[in-house]
Amino acid sequence: ADLALPIEDLDLTVRSYNCLKREGIHTVGELLSRSEADLLDIRNFGSKSIDEVKAKLTSMGMQLKDSPVGFDPTQHQNYGVDYSDDQA
Repeated sequence: ADLALPIEDLDLTVRSYNCLKREGIHTVGELLSRSEADLLDIRNFGSKSIDEVKAKLTSMGMQLKDSPVGFDPTQHQNYGVDYSDDQA
């Protein structure tokens, strides 16, 4: 994987590209150093942008720093469990 590859070469949508550039992310290496949560903190960078970036990285054999290979959160045994403590 070429970590020095400019994010321009990922052919992202204009919105995703502009959000990443504004955040100071210019290379694939800088992108890989971020977690999904980090990226979601970027203004105007939402789940569609995340899905796009993850798909591009996956096609290159790479992933964001907190994405376990093949992990599907909807298959996790505690997915959707409400942990709020409503006992008084």
